[in-house]
Amino acid sequence: MRISPLRSAIFYIALGALFTYIAIQSADETVLNFITIALATFATIDFVVAVRLINLHFRIKKANENKKE
Repeated sequence: MRISPLRSAIFYIALGALFTYIAIQSADETVLNFITIALATFATIDFVVAVRLINLHFRIKKANENKKE
């Protein structure tokens, strides 16, 4: 069974939120340390992938509706 792009997007959003939370917790004195910047980068990548997967979900849905017509 395949995993739909929408389920994958939800997973990536949750992962991005988790990385964001950990990045906020790891920022003790300054934000400019390696761990905080790395976690924020991973969170950004996860959110971008989630947006692209949501876009893909709607394009697939639209293509399936056009086939039925």
